[in-house]
Amino acid sequence: MIKTTRLWLNQMVLGLNLCPFSHSVVAQDQVHYSVCSGTKDAQLKQFYVTELQRLLETSENTIATSLLMFPQGLEAFDDYLDLLDWFQQLLEQAELTEHVQLASFHPQYQFEGVAFEDLSHFTNRSPYPTIHLLRQAQMTKALAHVADPEQIFADNIETLNKLGRQKVELLCPWGK
Repeated sequence: MIKTTRLWLNQMVLGLNLCPFSHSVVAQDQVHYSVCSGTKDAQLKQFYVTELQRLLETSENTIATSLLMFPQGLEAFDDYLDLLDWFQQLLEQAELTEHVQLASFHPQYQFEGVAFEDLSHFTNRSPYPTIHLLRQAQMTKALAHVADPEQIFADNIETLNKLGRQKVELLCPWGK
């Protein structure tokens, strides 16, 4: 599972430069990969809390960012979104949004209001339901060097459209 996620990270995220900030943390082995073995709601939530604490209690030089994978229990995209909403609410209630932000990935990721066949969905498709815990301070530093952060997403969509559906689906077969 971690091997598959690393392959996705190398081929899609790094290989297509979908996240221009990821290269250094991957090169410095500062990405923490964690797989949830639970399937029940309480187990999924406890896993998240444990991993959030791990990130906050560990030096950013050791763990710059964390990828939390949920191979069971969140296959349905709506179930995943419900849990993601709970995760975000917890961050807000604990007043941690100035320290951590969430990025979300799912094999069937679907942007609301966007046609089902649109390739933009592949910017957030991953082999397994995955929550990315990002340190807010690092994102703030990284974005300070980007003239137009909104352009990153537009550039990602353009990259995928230039590749075309066939090549994108070869790189991301779980997202078909």
